[in-house]
Order: sequence, then C-alpha cells, then structure tokens
Amino acid sequence: MPQALRIAGSDLAAPCGVIDCDAFDRNIAALAARANGTPIRVASKSLRARAALDRILEHPGMRGILAFTLPEAIWLANKGHNDLVVGYPTANVAALRQLAGDAKLRRRITLMVDDPAQLDLIAASGAARIPVRVCLDVDTAYTGVPGLYFGSRRSPIRTAEQAATLARTIRRRPGIELVGIMAYEAQIAGIQDAGRGVRDAAIRRLRQASVQELARRRAEIVAAVRAEAPALEFVNGGGTGSIESTIAEPAVTEVAAGSGFFSPTLFDGYRAFRHEPAAFFGLDVVRKPADDIATVLGGGWIASGTPGADRLPQPVHPTGLKFRHDEGAGEVQTPLVGEAARGLNVGDRVWFRHAKAGELAERLTQFTVVSDGAIVEHWPTYRGEGFAFA
Repeated sequence: MPQALRIAGSDLAAPCGVIDCDAFDRNIAALAARANGTPIRVASKSLRARAALDRILEHPGMRGILAFTLPEAIWLANKGHNDLVVGYPTANVAALRQLAGDAKLRRRITLMVDDPAQLDLIAASGAARIPVRVCLDVDTAYTGVPGLYFGSRRSPIRTAEQAATLARTIRRRPGIELVGIMAYEAQIAGIQDAGRGVRDAAIRRLRQASVQELARRRAEIVAAVRAEAPALEFVNGGGTGSIESTIAEPAVTEVAAGSGFFSPTLFDGYRAFRHEPAAFFGLDVVRKPADDIATVLGGGWIASGTPGADRLPQPVHPTGLKFRHDEGAGEVQTPLVGEAARGLNVGDRVWFRHAKAGELAERLTQFTVVSDGAIVEHWPTYRGEGFAFA
C-alpha cells in the first residue's frame, strides 16, 4: 500500500475505505487495452458505488452496466444510465411490475432468463406496448472430464438445441423480446492460474481445454439463437480473468469486467495480467492482549464463495501481520500476530485488502478517494446511499 495513501487516510475514522484513484484510473486503461477494442460492460456488483461506475464509463472502451439485481438496475436507470443488463434472473414481483409500468425503464433495462418459469413471472407483471427486453443466460462449465463439472452451475441451458428451444419460446411470448446472450465462463475468468503446484498445473490444463471447447459451443449457440432472434443485439462473455480468450471468439460482441478495477486479492494470482490494488480498508488497534498480538476492532469481512483462507481479508500494512490460526477474522474483533504486531500500539491503524471487490462496499458508507497523495473526493457506496440490493 503506497505510503502517500496511508498518510492521506490516517485521520479518517475507522472503519474506513480508501481508493487509490491513480491506480484505479490505470486499471481502467489497462482493462480497456486488454479488450483491444471490444466494448467492456461494467459489472456493478464489483464496485457498488455510483461515482466509481460513472468514472469508469467515461472511458471510451466501456459500454453499459451489468447490474446484479432488478431494483438496482431500476435505480441506476432513474439516475440516468440507459444500457443496463441484469446479470441474474429475478423473482422480484414488485420490481417486475415497476418495469412493466414504465416505458423508459423497459427501453433501458434487459432482464436475464434461462427458464420459461421466469418468462411467466415477467408476463404476469403486466402487458406492455413496449416489450420487456430479455437476455438468454447460457451455462459454460466444462464437462469434458468424466465425473468433473469444471465451472459454476449457472444455467440449465448448455447446448445450441436447448438455447434455440428457449429462444423460440421467447419469440412466441407477446410483450417479451430476446435481445442478448450471456455466457460467463467462471472457470476461466474467476480462477487463479499462476501457482506452481500440481493442482495449479491441472487447473491450467482444464482452463485451456475449456477455452477451446467453449469457443466451439458458444459459436453454435449464438448461431442457433440468431436463427430464432435475428435482431440479437449483443453476446456477452468473460470477466476480468478471461478477457484475452473471450475477445478471441468472433461470436462475442462484448466482455464483462468489474473486479479488475479495484483488483482485490483474489485477482493477484493470474499469469496473463496483474492489475494494481486500488481499494483498501483501515481498522484500528484497540487492545494488546500480549506483546506479539495486536487486536483490531472488526475485521471479519469475509468474501463469499467456497470457505477458505483465500476468502479472508489480507492485512497489508504494517507488513508481516497475519491472523491467528485458531481465531481468524472476527465478527467484532480480530487479533493479529507476527513480528509487526510487536510494534503496534492501541490507536494505530492497520490497512487491509478485501478478497473480493464489491463486497467491501457493503461494509462501508463511503470511499475516500486519494490522488497524488491528497484526498480529492468521497464516493458514497450503495449502502451509503441507503440501499442494500443483494
């Protein structure tokens, strides 16, 4: 963590979050360069702060938002955003009714579907002269190794035939229009591959096999869906960890990215790229139960996903701090050990990085933004604006 950033954030009341705006801007440029002209749709769940979204979308390489809930998308649309794809299906009846009753929202928001039951919910929300826009979500997991499902179980739609069948069903539904396809390859975009162990080598082989298999299958799916929906507007794929392989596919028209802008610890271990850590949070030492233990208030800001050490926040300053193996990161207090703990006193600040990007914003009401060593702005988080969309 840069010293200038620590100094600028030293007087903030803990818990506090700081954004290194210079690193953030460099990450924006680096992601756009990696996409090499393919538009990037910005994943809001990895940011959860409108000012951060707005700053990213000023870059010409960015286009539109990949929202994570329909209420969030409605809120962002009412704040002026006009190209929002909700990345996950919704069963929020109140929000669906709001969408159905507002022509402006129906033009700006695209819903995610992978099941006729979701179409039933949309239809039940009310007939509309302007159709509700939908995107078909496709499962991309690699199943080429018997007994292994390499990827997330995201959608029941895996084949071109299944995708065409659902596209045909959508075409026959009045008031619903199919405008996009989403195929997010979590097993490529979201798994680190820079390790040197046997497991890491196996993951690299699986990733490469999945890249090759998915390129063929995604092209077949897109062709089959276009036969049913010739006016298809976009095919979205990828994430921060897979941009290069995703843009190599002619069938893909845009990629998604979110975590790379803040670059949390889960994105430290990729071979093809390394973005700059841009988001940090600070907690204060409140007790010293022993000379070699410094306890901070809070700290149990554990990331979602499969439980493990990689989901814990990481203390980055002072260097050399670590969690006690028998306590970990606590709900209210977190004891830290290591040689650096001996030099900490009550009232000192410890700085951390979160394992994931957007989940940090759920713990804070604002980010303090630092550029060239000086505080330049404060960015309210969704929580700071009074919303919890998860």
